[in-house]
Amino acid sequence: MSKLDINKIRSDFPIFADKSLVYLDSAATTQKPKQVIDAVSDFYSNYYANVHRGIYDLSIKATEAYHSARKKVANFINASDWRSIVFTSGTTESINLVAYSWARKNLHKGDEILITEMEHHSNIVPWQLVAEETGVTLKYIPINTDGTLDLSNIGELITNKTKLVSVIHQSNVFGTINPIKEIIVKAKSVNALTFIDAAQSIPHSPINVQDWDCDFLAFSGHKMLGPTGIGVLYGKTELLDSMTPFMGGGDMINSVTMAKSTWNDIPYKFEAGTPKIAQAIGLGAAIDYINEIGLANIHEYGKHLLIIALEKLRTVDGLTIYGHKVGESCSVISFNLEGVHPHDLAQFLDQDGIAVRAGHHCAQPIMDKLGVSSTIRASFYLYNTEKEINKLRDSLKKTVSFFSKL
Repeated sequence: MSKLDINKIRSDFPIFADKSLVYLDSAATTQKPKQVIDAVSDFYSNYYANVHRGIYDLSIKATEAYHSARKKVANFINASDWRSIVFTSGTTESINLVAYSWARKNLHKGDEILITEMEHHSNIVPWQLVAEETGVTLKYIPINTDGTLDLSNIGELITNKTKLVSVIHQSNVFGTINPIKEIIVKAKSVNALTFIDAAQSIPHSPINVQDWDCDFLAFSGHKMLGPTGIGVLYGKTELLDSMTPFMGGGDMINSVTMAKSTWNDIPYKFEAGTPKIAQAIGLGAAIDYINEIGLANIHEYGKHLLIIALEKLRTVDGLTIYGHKVGESCSVISFNLEGVHPHDLAQFLDQDGIAVRAGHHCAQPIMDKLGVSSTIRASFYLYNTEKEINKLRDSLKKTVSFFSKL
């Protein structure tokens, strides 16, 4: 069914030389293909230098590669202007940048921020801090037990007091893909700005910021085959222009005197200090790799794996799967096994070479809504196979059998 050559893809990932490894934790971080590893190594080995500051050949080549990566990101999400792409350390820093540089400057007591009960902590805590410091009211869209947003009273939640709506695109617990365009349209009807956390969806689904007309969007490189330590904040240029810098230092300035400083143009005024050169180059290589395979193909294959996994796991006695409307979900399954703590279950699976995540997944409000302390999460990407899903099912059944004999 798949248009992907899975054997060829797996051969691109050095870690899968270990044939016993079943890696099912891509929602936390993806493995890296040799094309990304080689791009970073090539930079360090053959043209390593700082960017923007040198007029010698190495620096010029490094600057060109760094700038090329920014343009690749802009094209990847269909941003109209490369200046709207700010490199950060990850989604978390991107959200905090807007919380500090926009929200603290523009929001006041009586204003409201709307998030959802589905958010990762990185899209909750920064807004809680803003609310504490400014007197802004923080509200949230609740979730249903099937892992979808309860939008039945969205008209009451988004009001003329709403100044920012910050929403996750795809849940890192359920895999639910939220109706982002619908929410953005509603937010715009009251002139609220919109921030989309695309950390989970960016590896799986095409994103078009012009079509969505969102004001801000963030994601992390390490969740889309790129290096750690690199993330992206997309912001409309007029908004970024109006915002004050998040951090001060080198490269983000236009002029400095002992009396005052003025700021560089966007995006550089938000990128203080030596930038993430190697990481950005690696992210550019990851985008090249994804584009070569095709996001549409990756998305189709991810849904195929999800349907198979749900079918297989539902044959395991005592297994509870949380959420899941298949048509609105992608590549993530959270579950618990009756009578077995998720941390213990993860260790049992690890003995069979299966790597899954156990815990609250930085989404404690979801755990509270489900009435559990934690879950197991299995997440899939383009390098996973049906054979690996079968191995997960068999290992779970073996665990059930083991505990039934105690």
